[in-house]
Amino acid sequence: MNLTKHDFNLNRSDRESIKNQKACTVWMSGLSASGKSTIANILEIKLHAMGKHTYIMDGDNTRLGLNSNLGFSDEDRDENLRRVAEVCKLMNDAGLIVICSFISPFERNRLKAKEILGDRFLEFYVDADLSTCEDRDPKGLYKKARSGEIKDFTGVSSPFEISDSAVRLINNNYDDLDKNVNIIIKELKKNNYL
Repeated sequence: MNLTKHDFNLNRSDRESIKNQKACTVWMSGLSASGKSTIANILEIKLHAMGKHTYIMDGDNTRLGLNSNLGFSDEDRDENLRRVAEVCKLMNDAGLIVICSFISPFERNRLKAKEILGDRFLEFYVDADLSTCEDRDPKGLYKKARSGEIKDFTGVSSPFEISDSAVRLINNNYDDLDKNVNIIIKELKKNNYL
């Protein structure tokens, strides 16, 4: 390959300084319907109110565009999350706080994302009971997985590997949402991102 990384005059620190923040990636994993996207949305609203510059990367949204050519085989899931982590790295370089909402069921994928993003990777596991997720099921995916319409569905016919290093967010009812967002904000402050 005849590729050379081009270094430009301005860097991440320059971009962060005009935003009065430090860039990082908040990576939330968990079962479908565990509340990842809802938490991401509330978190972004709160950070925006604090004057912070953010962007949400969501599983469905990236698969409708950037990763529309990928399926759900193990290899495609690996590539999906590798691409997402690389985009997060670029957005972090732009000085943004990126909020990710991805099932990301395999530890190898989260470790790869952490390898790509380095110390700017903050991992959270949105822990909602399987029965709660099935009761919510806004897309009807669990019903399809239980009937055999969807193969390799995380939590039903494919495993979710819980990370020991992730901050656990218990999210079984509506009252948990603000509490979880506050936990994330506390972690961002503790790690000097806010």
